[in-house]
Amino acid sequence: MKPRFTPPTNSYGGYIFDCDGTLVDTMPLHHTAWSEALALANSGIDFTWDLFVSRAGMSLEQTAHELGAQFEVALDVTTVVGHQRRVYAGLATKVAPIAEVVAFAETLYRQGLPLAVASGSAKPDVLAVLKQVGIATWFRSVLGPGDVARGKPFPDIFLLAASNLEQKPEGCLVIEDGQMGIEAARRAGMDCVVVGPPPHVLPTLAVKIG
Repeated sequence: MKPRFTPPTNSYGGYIFDCDGTLVDTMPLHHTAWSEALALANSGIDFTWDLFVSRAGMSLEQTAHELGAQFEVALDVTTVVGHQRRVYAGLATKVAPIAEVVAFAETLYRQGLPLAVASGSAKPDVLAVLKQVGIATWFRSVLGPGDVARGKPFPDIFLLAASNLEQKPEGCLVIEDGQMGIEAARRAGMDCVVVGPPPHVLPTLAVKIG
């Protein structure tokens, strides 16, 4: 079986990790939560895995807004996001780390290299899941969509993470699983290594460097 993640051979001054689908295997849980939330809202949207990953990296609010616009459905963003959060909270105890990525992060941490997390999920949720898998203390900076004016695919969150690590953008590596995050890394002028999808999902993202 092809590994989901292959560590880079180059060295960098700073390392910026996405959270969901990169450090922790929460993407199937989020997909389930979104599917149930949209069903509770009687949206009529068939929330396929491909549709889900096309929005990976966006905030919950941005995702709900864009889904409503795409399918021309009058979604109450606050209600749908509330449903999603409640369903996900009930599933979150099942979260597990993505072993290859966490092992890489631990190696960097033991070497004293500066690490950050830059996620499209709300910061309290990110901090909670990092604590749950025992890796929260490894990261000097943890950022969520509330920390920047524009979320992924804009580069703002990665540029802020690099600044917090006291590194130039071009000296940082992004580790990502979502197309929005990969594009954000490109716009930030950062190299990016891609984490593949869960084993039961066939489509994969090609590795993008630069």
